[in-house]
Formats: sequence, structure tokens, C-alpha cells
Amino acid sequence: MREKIYLISFILVSLTAISIVLYSVLNIVVAYSFAITFGTTAYHFIMRLAVGGVIDALMKNHADYTKKWYRLRDWEKNLYKHLNVKKWKGRLPTFQPDYFDPKKHSWDEIAQAMCQAETVHEIIIVLSFIPIVFSHWFGALPVFIVTSLLAALIDLCFVIIQRYNRPRVIKLIKNTDMQSNPEK
Repeated sequence: MREKIYLISFILVSLTAISIVLYSVLNIVVAYSFAITFGTTAYHFIMRLAVGGVIDALMKNHADYTKKWYRLRDWEKNLYKHLNVKKWKGRLPTFQPDYFDPKKHSWDEIAQAMCQAETVHEIIIVLSFIPIVFSHWFGALPVFIVTSLLAALIDLCFVIIQRYNRPRVIKLIKNTDMQSNPEK
């Protein structure tokens, strides 16, 4: 998955550059729309890579999953049940599946990685709306709003998955602790 994201980002940047050249040098009017479309899509891909890289470097998969921010709210269980998260959560890709592999990491490490992944996607949701500002110069406000909303909704799905799965992982941590320390 990782290599595909990098490749797609490279292709989008290349298509943006080609579209800009076609518009500015050859005056092909439709290339303007392509430049905006490819450029905005490239932003969303590159921004995700950048946020993930920065947060990975800062947190190094060490997050305190007991902090209030990461705890499930009372209303979330019903929401996730209503959204049928259990049925679709396995269909979305994982950027770094090794972080969540119980053969390579303890459940405690996995819970911390889940918090980091949630943080990454929450930041991405906010940054997904930055392209709307560019409508001031390029026009097409509805297009920027729709693409930003769709991008934010995709990342919201990943936040939901982390929040849905984490209580189960924490339960496994507690069960493992109980087995290794029966006095608790």
C-alpha cells in the first residue's frame, strides 16, 4: 500500500505539471481544470504522507491510550453499531500493517499505534479543508468544498476504525495482564 501511495503522489504531481504547461504554454483551456483537479488531489495525497511522517517521527508509536482523548465516549458504541462498523472495517487499507501485527508487537504496542493512527487521521481531517482557500484564486468553490468533504469523510472512517477496535485491544491487554499476574 505504501509504495502505491508514493507512486500515485508522483503521478499526480506529474499530471499537475503537465496540465499547467499545457494551459500556460499551449493555451489549452481544459488543461486549467485538469491542473486544479490533479493539483488538489496531489495535495491530499502528499499532505497525508507528510502528516503521517511527522507524527510517526514525533510519537514513534508511543501514545498513552488511557488518556481521555483516546477513550470511547458513551455515545460512540451506539453510533458504531448503527454505522455497522464491524462489517466494513476490514475493507479499508492499512498504510503500515506491520504496526498492527500481533506476531510482531504486543497488544500494548498495537494500542499505542492505534492512538497514533487516530491522531494522524484527525489532523488530516482538519488539513483536508485547506484547499478551499485556493478557490479564492482559482474559482470552483463547490469543487474544492466537495473534494475536501470527501477527503475528510474518508479519514473519518479510519478514525472510527481505530476508536472501534481499540477497546477490544485494551481488553486483550487486560486479559494478558491478568494471566501473567493472577494477583491483580
